[in-house]
Amino acid sequence: MRKKISIHDIARHLNVSATTVSFVLNGRAEEMRIGAEVKKRVLDYAETTNYRPNLVAKSLRTGKSRIIGMMVEDISDPFFASIARGIERKAYQLGYKIFFASTENQTSNAGDLIKVFRERQVDSYIIAPPPGIASEIQALIEHEHPVILFDRYFPDLETTNVIVDNYNGTRKATDHLRSNGSSQIGFVTLESAQTQMHDRLQGYLHAIAQWGQAPCILQLPYALPANSSVEKIKAFIRQHKEMDGILFGTNYLAFSGLEAINELGRKIPDDLAVVSFDDSRFFRLFTPPVSAVAQPLEKIAETIISLLMKSLDTPASKRCVETIVLETEFIVRKSSLKRKKTPSRTR
Repeated sequence: MRKKISIHDIARHLNVSATTVSFVLNGRAEEMRIGAEVKKRVLDYAETTNYRPNLVAKSLRTGKSRIIGMMVEDISDPFFASIARGIERKAYQLGYKIFFASTENQTSNAGDLIKVFRERQVDSYIIAPPPGIASEIQALIEHEHPVILFDRYFPDLETTNVIVDNYNGTRKATDHLRSNGSSQIGFVTLESAQTQMHDRLQGYLHAIAQWGQAPCILQLPYALPANSSVEKIKAFIRQHKEMDGILFGTNYLAFSGLEAINELGRKIPDDLAVVSFDDSRFFRLFTPPVSAVAQPLEKIAETIISLLMKSLDTPASKRCVETIVLETEFIVRKSSLKRKKTPSRTR
């Protein structure tokens, strides 16, 4: 195996000091008045030899690894993947690298990942937290690590959070179903006390209370297999024969719901109008296309990285916590628009 090259190897080969090589490779050549010719020789040789810095050693010297740890529920989920890509793109521009990990919404997984990130000298954290890790996050803050929570947060924990207006998102979606002819609207969501799911449920409950409808809710476990979700949604629809509109609390629940509705032979929107929280590019491909509450993915990513950089540039004693609430957008498609019935002709 070829020996990994160090800055001392570069210095000996070019007959310059290791300090000079370090300044050049860290972008401080002009600041330290290192000549253009020396700078070019160092950079060219580093590229030729495929030099890679020892990040651990660098972090010990500077106190910063310039690595961000990002933990999400499922990095393969389009919602989290889109936000992660936006954050990664901006972080790279600012000279940071990101370690990604999925928690599967499991407390133990998240705790283990935080330990691993700390061992890897991660500077800061972006977390969509599963339940039960408030104490681990508090410990990160006490050790002066910048932490940004997004999508959900812990109300009793003083953290900086980036969320969307989940409450008004579902309230408006439910109102839309009502105004388009649905009189009995059901809500399929997760068994979860996390803030984002709680707020979506409250938005639905507030909307139906305005016209005196009793709640019609199906709550499913997070880890329930998709085929089991389909069966439970089918049973829910059969049980509530009067239900003519249905709102899904996440897009993956909506995919299971659409499969269930199809297997039952119900027509959308004639028999059952449909709306999903969280848009998906696949919703446009369904017949009919599916209406959805869209989260501002690019804005979420931009806000997270902006707040994180602000925190990194601020001494721990002067950091302020804040919660940024971003607006959702309701996208109307044909799945929620009831067809007007043609009056029957009299002979």
